[in-house]
Amino acid sequence: MKQTNLTILENTRLADGIYRLRLAGDTSAITAPGQFVNLKLSGFFLRRPISVCDWENGELTLIYKVLGHGTEAMTGMAVGTELDVLTGLGNGFDVSRSGEHPLLVGGGVGIPPLYGLAKRLTAQGKRVTAVLGFNRKSEIFLAEEFRALGAEVVIATADGSAGIHGLVTDGMAAVSDYTYLYTCGPEPMLKAVYNSVKDGQFSFEARMGCGFGACMGCSKKTKHGFKRVCKDGPIFTWEEIVW
Repeated sequence: MKQTNLTILENTRLADGIYRLRLAGDTSAITAPGQFVNLKLSGFFLRRPISVCDWENGELTLIYKVLGHGTEAMTGMAVGTELDVLTGLGNGFDVSRSGEHPLLVGGGVGIPPLYGLAKRLTAQGKRVTAVLGFNRKSEIFLAEEFRALGAEVVIATADGSAGIHGLVTDGMAAVSDYTYLYTCGPEPMLKAVYNSVKDGQFSFEARMGCGFGACMGCSKKTKHGFKRVCKDGPIFTWEEIVW
């Protein structure tokens, strides 16, 4: 973990309620896709944890969804503003287990960390398939960016307005020859994915007080005892998850 000041380069709307925040500064503490950062916002006591979408050359890209007062306030942050950020939080995905055809399954704002993962897997010559789930067509984001990496993209929408009419598990049914699974999204989605596979890495969301393991507020029961989502996770393997 490293505390640093990052400067806003971009803060733009991508889709309904979805924004891209691009920051400049020291990203050296970020070492693996799937990690997150914790932003200090003016006027708010608790920091806001946001998954890392991508990082390179002293730039950090975050994608966030407006869900409450904190993220609503973030939409008004201007280019040039400096933010106090804790970087390099969480354990990140283990890319060594991917095999030659990894399957990435994401729902909503669980999709951004999978982009950074896909970027690194395709750079290794892996054949990546990404199943991306949304409620409706107007909420779709990052699909073209995944395709630009060379990934095959399967879209599923709950209302049928784009791609497959259904959930990410319906999209998964169209992919039969993958070698390993990585997934991130809301817990009901993760549970449905869990019940349809026998292996993989699952990135969990949780309400966090500190974000670095001190307060124990995000503890989750596993087969190996209680673990902290922010410090021991957010990524857990299929074998250790307890619902």
